[in-house]
Amino acid sequence: MRKPPIHISFFNASRGLWMIIKSERNFQIHACALVVNCMMMGILPVKTLDVIAILSVCFLVLIAEIFNTAIEKLCDYVQPDYDKRIGFIKDICAGAVTLMSVLAVVVGVFVYKKYLF
Repeated sequence: MRKPPIHISFFNASRGLWMIIKSERNFQIHACALVVNCMMMGILPVKTLDVIAILSVCFLVLIAEIFNTAIEKLCDYVQPDYDKRIGFIKDICAGAVTLMSVLAVVVGVFVYKKYLF
């Protein structure tokens, strides 16, 4: 299979991002958290390394959510009926997103407490 031209690859990637933004509530929630963090970093005098830390964990949460959604969609395609093994796989993926979200909150608390208190 031939690889598509680079502009087509970017178009496909953009379409995938737009599809997940439109259809996945949890992704929308995490994206709103990113926007809130960007606003806070614009208001507070946040140092460069703190900005990098906050943006890194925010984007890692979004990436984890994308992988979680992809795996869930694949599982639903492979096994449309209920299967406890598929449920276990989905739970593990959701757990990974939850762990990443907890890390993001912890990083956020450590970073923002310097500027708020």
